[in-house]
Amino acid sequence: MDTSDLFASCRKGDVGRVRYLLEQRDVEVNVRDKWDSTPLYYACLCGHEELVLYLLANGARCEANTFDGERCLYGALSDPIRRALRDYKQVTASCRRRDYYDDFLQRLLEQGIHSDVVFVVHGKPFRVHRCVLGARSAYFANMLDTKWKGKSVVVLRHPLINPVAFGALLQYLYTVASKPGTCVKVLTIEPPPADPRLREDMALLADCALPPELRGDLWELPFPCPDGFNSCPDICFRVAGCSFLCHKAFFCGRSDYFRALLDDHFRESEEPATSGGPPAVTLHGISPDVFTHVLYYMYSDHTELSPEAAYDVLSVADMYLLPGLKRLCGRSLAQMLDEDTVVGVWRVAKLFRLARLEDQCTEYMAKVIEKLVEREDFVEAVKEEAAAVAARQETDSIPLVDDIRFHVASTVQTYSAIEEAQQRLRALEDLLVSIGLDC
Repeated sequence: MDTSDLFASCRKGDVGRVRYLLEQRDVEVNVRDKWDSTPLYYACLCGHEELVLYLLANGARCEANTFDGERCLYGALSDPIRRALRDYKQVTASCRRRDYYDDFLQRLLEQGIHSDVVFVVHGKPFRVHRCVLGARSAYFANMLDTKWKGKSVVVLRHPLINPVAFGALLQYLYTVASKPGTCVKVLTIEPPPADPRLREDMALLADCALPPELRGDLWELPFPCPDGFNSCPDICFRVAGCSFLCHKAFFCGRSDYFRALLDDHFRESEEPATSGGPPAVTLHGISPDVFTHVLYYMYSDHTELSPEAAYDVLSVADMYLLPGLKRLCGRSLAQMLDEDTVVGVWRVAKLFRLARLEDQCTEYMAKVIEKLVEREDFVEAVKEEAAAVAARQETDSIPLVDDIRFHVASTVQTYSAIEEAQQRLRALEDLLVSIGLDC
């Protein structure tokens, strides 16, 4: 199980593995083991300073005068770790891990991937993207469609335009923040937490990419695309007869699947472009409605997903190598947990390696275990888990059963809860005995 791997990696100080588990597998950073210990506690106890800083920067709880905070401080192996724990708020403010989406946009700006216009400011070049500037600024949208229309290079020589200041402006347009520590006479802009402006503006690009037949009442929304806004698409995706006018920078920058499709094998999949339009690629095995969810995720890092739609989107997100979209699907599926669905959702979570959703399912199973033991789908799941353990001996543990036991035990906070937990565990043990699984 991923949580066991996380604890082991924290004891070893394997920062790379911990980063993978938290960022790709979506394991909870404050998860507890059966000794009520957290990953941060083991990192402190074993003296892994770099890992301690990483965990603190990614939400590990260590507030002063709390059980976790005092335990980590007491068990810390070195003075630098103790200082980091005491400076907890300062560490999280300065070292907070950037959001994946913001990281992508920062790379887009710094590397100029698939840029389609270069601004030269007093001799300094800036490779940028018309679609981003147009979506984020009415001024740039107008200029790129009039005075600078069709230009691949725009030279700015005005004495009041400073290359460093222009770079700070671009930084703001791409990330809603300016780079800290830059000693220039420009404002350093710190966005408020969960600032929605960037994603809302980028969602305009998804609005413009939608085929007319899928827009519906889109243009009656409070914040429609500006009249005459040209998003300058450079790729057309054809999905079941619908044409989506998109941008390689976003699809290649956010998905290894599309990077391979468009950068490495584009000539193999390219189709003749329509008159005046961008080259086209047909995508198979996906509906326009599902691709619309992919589209909005690519541009804005978010899409509104009903639990019913999440199943179809999840399989496509897995195929297109979009772990963030898979996590959104997992959050949507978690909303539909009940006695009838929990086993099915748990199977989906295992199939698509959604660790957090899997844990949410087993936690829910622990709450209703007395009813689940009478359900055939749950019994079959336990049998399959037991059969999947390689060379299983009679007394070997079963992962699903172990997780349920853990969650039953973790709910015990009072003496009155002990008897209720024991009753749940007895129901589970009786089931195991009845199907010949002694573990």
